[in-house]
Amino acid sequence: MHTGLRVAFCAFVLALQPMTASLASEGPNQALMRGASRGDLDAVRAALAAGASATAGDARGRTALLQAGAAGHLEVVKALIEAGADIAHQDTDKDDLLAVATVGGHIEIVRLAVARGASLTVKNRYGGIPIIPAAHRGHVEVVRTLIAAGSPLDHINNLGWTALIEAVILGDGGPAHTEIVGLLVSAGANVNIADRDGTTPLGHARQRGYRDMISILETAGAKP
Repeated sequence: MHTGLRVAFCAFVLALQPMTASLASEGPNQALMRGASRGDLDAVRAALAAGASATAGDARGRTALLQAGAAGHLEVVKALIEAGADIAHQDTDKDDLLAVATVGGHIEIVRLAVARGASLTVKNRYGGIPIIPAAHRGHVEVVRTLIAAGSPLDHINNLGWTALIEAVILGDGGPAHTEIVGLLVSAGANVNIADRDGTTPLGHARQRGYRDMISILETAGAKP
């Protein structure tokens, strides 16, 4: 064998050894879960080829797809979906692929999940739909994508909060949360839905001194 080819072949064999050892010691499903959580596409493909189930999960119902989605491993998410992973599956915390990607701000996975038909109205353990935690965490492009996809804007979660309220009271008043307030208002969110104590988004913004948010809300006709 040519020296260059021999070196390349040896390197290939060495690269396969950890995956082979993992499959032998853990079993395909366990190897799949571990590879997905680390974003190791080669390990995921090897586990699938060895018979791992694309729908396998842990005791909490968290599948390899959810692990990869939560960590932002786009290529692994794609491979698992192509292998038959269920994007609508929810774990015991009621998180599906769109939910974990939304919380993490992983915009490409959010876009992929939406394109694959993920529900925009599935509720998490707090009774919220994906746009609410996206607004809470200041993920501007995620909010923009969910609005464009047709997400309801005025859903109220178990805490009595809408996406608009969360953008105000759980944000920091900075550029990202302010832009989200603007996006929601421009898209038609009801600016006068109050929380359980009767405080509106404008009331919360005034309490916190968020002047840019106050301006957006007042211009939209919000009441205190």
